[in-house]
Amino acid sequence: MSRKIGKEKGWGSRTGRTTKRKIECAVTSELESADLSDEILKTILTVPSELHEAIKEILAKRERVRTEHGPAKVAFKTKLGTLFNGDCLRVLEKLEDESIDCIFADPPFNLSKEYENGKSDRLSDSDYWAWTREWLDLCCAKLKTGGAFYVYNLPKWATLIASHLAKKITFRHWIAVDITFSMPIPSRLYPSHYALLYFIKGGRPNRFTPPRLPMETCPRCGKELHDYGGYKMKMNPQGISLRDVWVDIPPVRHSKYKNRDANELSLKLLDRVLDISTQEGDLVFDPFGGSGTTFVAAELKRRKWIGAELGDCSSIVERFKSLERDHSSLERYRLGLNQLFTDKALMARHKHGLPLDNYRVSDEQIRRVIRVVSSDAPKNQKNRQTTEQSTFPDL
Repeated sequence: MSRKIGKEKGWGSRTGRTTKRKIECAVTSELESADLSDEILKTILTVPSELHEAIKEILAKRERVRTEHGPAKVAFKTKLGTLFNGDCLRVLEKLEDESIDCIFADPPFNLSKEYENGKSDRLSDSDYWAWTREWLDLCCAKLKTGGAFYVYNLPKWATLIASHLAKKITFRHWIAVDITFSMPIPSRLYPSHYALLYFIKGGRPNRFTPPRLPMETCPRCGKELHDYGGYKMKMNPQGISLRDVWVDIPPVRHSKYKNRDANELSLKLLDRVLDISTQEGDLVFDPFGGSGTTFVAAELKRRKWIGAELGDCSSIVERFKSLERDHSSLERYRLGLNQLFTDKALMARHKHGLPLDNYRVSDEQIRRVIRVVSSDAPKNQKNRQTTEQSTFPDL
């Protein structure tokens, strides 16, 4: 290489050498993560001119994808958030680095589905993975240090996504979200969970406040379904610690609760994610708006939000015009949080004369349950007092 060319590229300067070294490290990292065979790597060494042409074609293809949809436009705004109609990459490029507290992404799974907005996720695996890496990298740049990054996808893609993100940010959990549905599939195990990857940027989260869940009890008698090893006295009165397998969030399948024909995330899922990693006033970003569940959850929980949706945004806009149903659903989801028994379970135990033994249950909750049971029971004061004293002797 001539000295003139090197000078033009800045390689003779400290800045130029540093930039070139960073690029070399990035290329090396990508080649390693691609897990290429020895034969392919040897071929790269022997045919540089053909490789240059292939790289030019890849770059041209990516540029066509970037310019295909045009700039993103504001489709909807509230006091807390803004929804953009357009490519999430265009939206991400406009966001400031280190500006987002929490990112939740539920991208297309590349299952060759045709969506009601005329879009499809029918890409080759290599193109899908190249596109995925692009938006993942942009999200990492926009996330605050200590911020949370959640990615919801099939295990097939989650393995690659987790490996890629682990080179940039810190892995926390692989959460299995049970889809509570099964059907026979020949020659393979039925995939009955989605992967929810949870990463943070940096060494520790800015916020980690997972809700506690009530014990699982028999719906008829209120008796606990699991043996807690005789440690009832030590059970936290605010409930059971949240696990990394979530079996209590069924998919939204019934048309009564859906806001569009395509798949839709449960409001309960987003409520839990935002509980864990955000507080009021934090900024949440979702690059794939879908039915708008992330935005609705953020709005109802007083988080600021930014979102993108490539397709038709009308179903999201319509959903925001009537938030009463979502608000009621959210309140219903949250009734049982951060307490050892639900009110319904305590009422069942009361009815069947099951004592609380050494469980630590708040006096306030017990009184509330007794008031409800008393208002529904026959007006036999003597029998009612006997039942209350035997079931809840501490009152």
